[in-house]
Amino acid sequence: MKIGIIGAGMVGSSAGFALILQRQASEIVLVDVNHARAEAEAEDIAHAIPFCTSAIVRAGDYSDLAGAGVVILSCGVSQQPGETRLALLERNAEVFRVVIAGVMAACPDAILLVASNPVDLMTQITTRLSGLPPGRVIGSGTILDTARFRWLVGQHLGISPNSVHGYVLGEHGDSEVLAWSNARAGSVPLESFAAQVSAPLTGDVRARIDKGVRQAAYTIIQGKGATWFGIGAGLARIVAAIAGDERSVLSVSTLEDEVFGVPDVALSLPRLVGQAGVSATLWPDLNEAETDALRASATVLSDRLAGLAP
Repeated sequence: MKIGIIGAGMVGSSAGFALILQRQASEIVLVDVNHARAEAEAEDIAHAIPFCTSAIVRAGDYSDLAGAGVVILSCGVSQQPGETRLALLERNAEVFRVVIAGVMAACPDAILLVASNPVDLMTQITTRLSGLPPGRVIGSGTILDTARFRWLVGQHLGISPNSVHGYVLGEHGDSEVLAWSNARAGSVPLESFAAQVSAPLTGDVRARIDKGVRQAAYTIIQGKGATWFGIGAGLARIVAAIAGDERSVLSVSTLEDEVFGVPDVALSLPRLVGQAGVSATLWPDLNEAETDALRASATVLSDRLAGLAP
């Protein structure tokens, strides 16, 4: 599959590198306002090709995106230390008005994969600007938060994170919801599994994991300026589900008509992802506290977007 990447910064280039390592792209085109940066990243990624695959990686402009099946949107201004994802909205919305016009002119049939923060709001804005059905505009959402959740739970239980089945829902940000009540290790409810391996999920343990998931980005940004490896791998995972028509269940963000009484809001829920994009939303069974928290997360996003012109 031909993949376009708008924004050749650390997130975009890490996604391109991950796609090459996972052999998910036949061609990658990097587009950036700094064309020299796009050329440098394309050449650097291309030097990995002999070790793992056969593909074309090059820099280009919007016209070179023609025929792309997926376009990753990792453009815009970056999050600064101490800045919330929501504070990025006004700055990145203006960037996207220009970007979406260029992408839609070149490849109107592509699925748009949004990585720029605040990702849920940028997903909703991208849906408005593109005019595409919601299932064809996918935000990376909480795919990375879910990975962090599974990794931390796996560390506590002493098992592979691939054996942990749990999701982070709602906003990719401060109001996100760790769905503890329906999480499992293998086929066993998490509480039961934890008791069986003598690693109980005490309140302190849950609080530590919650903090590790919820504040991970801020910790990484403080230490190195931005996050890129984890989200790069997450974006490649979403592309793999699309390219392989996997119909995999992933926690990604798309625009919903209503979430627990909150209308027209993009946030993350478990969704079926395949060749057509998102084909179905799976509403998880949540306890009362988690349901209230997800409604509150939807309200935060809805309130933040209110009044912003598309």
